Amino acid sequence: MNARIVRTVADLRAALAPHRPDGIGFVPTMGALHEGHLSLVRTARAENAVVVLSIFVNPTQFGEAADLAAYPRTEDDDVALASHAGADLIFAPAVAEMYPTGFATTVSVGGAITGTLEGAVRGRSHFDGVATVVAKLLVAVQPDRAYFGAKDAQQVVVVRRMVADLGLPVAIRALPTSRDADGLARSSRNARLSPAERELASVVPRALRRAQDAFADGIRDPLRLRAEVDTELAAVGLAAEYVEVVDADDLGPLARVERPALLALAVRVGPVRLIDNVTLTPGVDDRISIEGRTS
Repeated sequence: MNARIVRTVADLRAALAPHRPDGIGFVPTMGALHEGHLSLVRTARAENAVVVLSIFVNPTQFGEAADLAAYPRTEDDDVALASHAGADLIFAPAVAEMYPTGFATTVSVGGAITGTLEGAVRGRSHFDGVATVVAKLLVAVQPDRAYFGAKDAQQVVVVRRMVADLGLPVAIRALPTSRDADGLARSSRNARLSPAERELASVVPRALRRAQDAFADGIRDPLRLRAEVDTELAAVGLAAEYVEVVDADDLGPLARVERPALLALAVRVGPVRLIDNVTLTPGVDDRISIEGRTS
């Protein structure tokens, strides 16, 4: 049976009211669901009595109108997939429901958390859009737990900071990045890659794995780790928009990796902008498995 679809906050709250004592899990998405999203739903299903999944392509977090227009919209398929994975309710509001006439409030998280990585390239307005829509969704659903993928690591850090600062009563759960057999992080945008571009994109996890191998060999200098990534990308003619090694908690710069760090990159392959990351933790070997290759 398909999950029930609701379009308004009022209908969502009415549907959830009888279940609040039992535990509510929430998976926010922009639709075009893939295995990464479904793994979040399955975890939410195992940990909560009721699971809500939202489908909302948030216009305020897109810097390019063309990217917003090209973002896939596949609601019927999404509802079927989410239902099979265990979602009970689908919240699929219109833009006017989320941003009604006269809407004038922005939730903004400051500091290095939003000023580096994606924030440095796409501008603070991107994360203002993310923080605002996630805050609105959390207030609408009022879940006990909300689930995010670690591929969007900076988004997770931003959301956790916002939740802590605003005192929102929700636990933020970040689950490991879902990857294909060649290591490429699953993303709705991957569907826009041609077969040749998809093959080229497989260099991204290889580049991250190369840096992980160097880290496992004892290299702790962020410049040298970044160079490993750049070298692997350059071998197939790609250049990253950025490759950075930052503190895993506050995304601040590091002179040396002596505590958990985030190695993150962004690179364009054809029409698609790919982002990915891995965590580097001294004493922990957590390298990407690529086509059966293990640590």
